[in-house]
Amino acid sequence: MKVVVHTGNADQWQEALAAALPHATILTSAASEEERRGADYLAVWKAPATLIQEQTRLKGIVNLGAGVDHLLKTPGLPRDVPIVKLRDAGMGELMADYVLYGVQHYYRSLDRYAVQQQNAAWQPHDVVDKTDWPVGVLGLGAIGRHVALTLREAGFPVYGWSRSPKQIDGITCHHGEEGLRTLLANVQSLVTILPDTVETHHLLNAERLALLPEGASIINPGRGNLIDEAALLDALGAPEGKGRLRGAVLDVFAEEPLPADHPLWHHPRVMVTPHMAAPTPLNDAIDQVIAYLRAFEAGEALTTVDPQAGY
Repeated sequence: MKVVVHTGNADQWQEALAAALPHATILTSAASEEERRGADYLAVWKAPATLIQEQTRLKGIVNLGAGVDHLLKTPGLPRDVPIVKLRDAGMGELMADYVLYGVQHYYRSLDRYAVQQQNAAWQPHDVVDKTDWPVGVLGLGAIGRHVALTLREAGFPVYGWSRSPKQIDGITCHHGEEGLRTLLANVQSLVTILPDTVETHHLLNAERLALLPEGASIINPGRGNLIDEAALLDALGAPEGKGRLRGAVLDVFAEEPLPADHPLWHHPRVMVTPHMAAPTPLNDAIDQVIAYLRAFEAGEALTTVDPQAGY
């Protein structure tokens, strides 16, 4: 078995995979093209098209992340090779930490206190009951489910949405267009953890943002293209004024890195973080990849990516 790894810390992956699979040949993409050719498997994150196109006998591709949008857009990606992706692999807990902070940022008025501090204003705000602060989670895959349950355990009523019907204990689940509109109209904070697909592109456009209650907040650690950024800025209102939406905590953007002159950087009701909400924990991810490779070799059934659906 020959495996070629392409990711930011490929040497660590190579060492760990070689130790777990001593009879396999584990290479990084830094090896020569001659050495890389004839790989059975690629374990990659944002691999260059040439790495994929040079392969002729692939049995499988392991995407070293939860999002497969970059991989599926790669020119020359073979359509008959099964693709698996990391599913949670420790990312769920990190994502839940980020989201819980984002919700608490508005629930506990930390955004208001930050403004007051600039003016040396000492003014406590009332804390509403958590039961009066419903949170919506768009996307109920492995990570979205973890996030929704974490919010529920923290005491918030949680409404989830997915394309197809799902049932999660303690979560009010919606699906389809009607379900989305119902959810948006009834949440105080909205969390987006959907994949980037044709169907989800600008899912939160001006029309749907207008369905959110006045004073609602948005936390987006999912994908940048889920939100129409121009429509979001309109909903937030002018920096010196007040808009329909109270604020947004944003970790992902249509263009990354976010250009220095982008108005989201400088809007006082926006918190920008550099796509850091849920970095992949190396040990958990390696264990999952090892299991995938062993399953591929044993001919076991795996849950693979549906290229048409985009996840």
